[in-house]
Amino acid sequence: MTRVCVVGSGGREHALAGLFAPYAEVVVTPGNPCIAGSVDTSPLDIEADLFVVGPEVPLVEGLADDLRSRGRLVFGPGRQGARLEGSKAWMKEVLVEAGVPTAGHRVFDASELGAALEHVDTMEGTIVVKTDGLAAGKGVLVTDDRAEARADVTAKLSGTSFGAAGRRVVIEEGLSGPEVSLFALVSGTECAAVPTLAQDHKRLLTADRGPNTGGMGAVCPAPGTTPELIETMMDVAVRPTVEVLARRGIEYRGVLFGGFMLTAEGPRLLEYNIRFGDPEAQVVLPRWQGDPVPTFMAVARGEAFDPPELDDRTMVTIVCAAEGYPYSPRRGDLITGLDEVRAMEGVSVFCAGVGSDSAGRPVTSGGRVLSVTAAGPDVSAARSRALAAVSRIHFAGMQYREDIGTTGPSPDAGDRRSSDTGSRGRTGEQT
Repeated sequence: MTRVCVVGSGGREHALAGLFAPYAEVVVTPGNPCIAGSVDTSPLDIEADLFVVGPEVPLVEGLADDLRSRGRLVFGPGRQGARLEGSKAWMKEVLVEAGVPTAGHRVFDASELGAALEHVDTMEGTIVVKTDGLAAGKGVLVTDDRAEARADVTAKLSGTSFGAAGRRVVIEEGLSGPEVSLFALVSGTECAAVPTLAQDHKRLLTADRGPNTGGMGAVCPAPGTTPELIETMMDVAVRPTVEVLARRGIEYRGVLFGGFMLTAEGPRLLEYNIRFGDPEAQVVLPRWQGDPVPTFMAVARGEAFDPPELDDRTMVTIVCAAEGYPYSPRRGDLITGLDEVRAMEGVSVFCAGVGSDSAGRPVTSGGRVLSVTAAGPDVSAARSRALAAVSRIHFAGMQYREDIGTTGPSPDAGDRRSSDTGSRGRTGEQT
């Protein structure tokens, strides 16, 4: 039997492990206590037929290159391709070369603070300030307040807020419209879309209020998804990007995750991620039909592959976050109800910030603790099932949003990569 190693420990990796489990032996490193097959071992020391790297940090640091140098088959870009997420300035350079429609922008480094502040003063409307490097999803400010933008630029370029990751910034014009996520599989010069769009909700509180987070829930398919829209996104963004990468001698093998804003002028790319999104993966991957191993292995080899087929279900996932998230999440709270929810039809639990206490019981160990994904014939049915499941899970201070799937994120909810930071129960109290 094929052995697949999934690298990572979050909800995305739990969803990937679940995707492969019916067809392969799966090991997950480091995983977490809720993911079957978890081992706290370096992926370099694991023997497997296929490695699927989940998070962005090890990809940016070159894990795929290290594994390939040892003769391993890897789904995930090497260090050069991973710069699409590791450096927003480099990504924008690639987009300009490829002619991809994106937000107008300028790049400034630590020696150009004065010029950066002058640029902010000339901007009209919403201003978006991004760290160039990885900042755990926390490096984006979206604001209409010039003073706030100036303060953020100053803090980033000085190294005060994000250290070296922030000492170069990309300052962009704000865009308006619904946001959607597209996953494309890229095998060298070949690419094909996972044929659906997802939509996540970044704000912590109901009605898109409160701080931005890594995602408090997601819906798939996103409202307005059509094959024509997906094909347009591939034509205007993904395929030109892959062509530029190839011209630069970069053979990208893995998933390319595009965050798009559907503006009045058409879809515009906000930015790329080099891995499956979280929580979008929890609503997209469960719809995959058939054995995914041949497709992932072909992509990892840089060969032609058959695009995936998806079932026709609608998926809604609701994230349950720890008290204090996104700023200072509390850890060590006992989690109950997981076994009851796992027994529910059409419901899956994907664990992320989950550890175990001395008795082996599940406890909170991170900000976004877990996500509950439910399937249904439509959004309303899936959402109702997800909420019924969430109501059976308990830990002190649990935060979640009841309105995931009722509306799309509001146009002023900010860029999808704003800080890694919903509602807290029904009215914001502890549940």
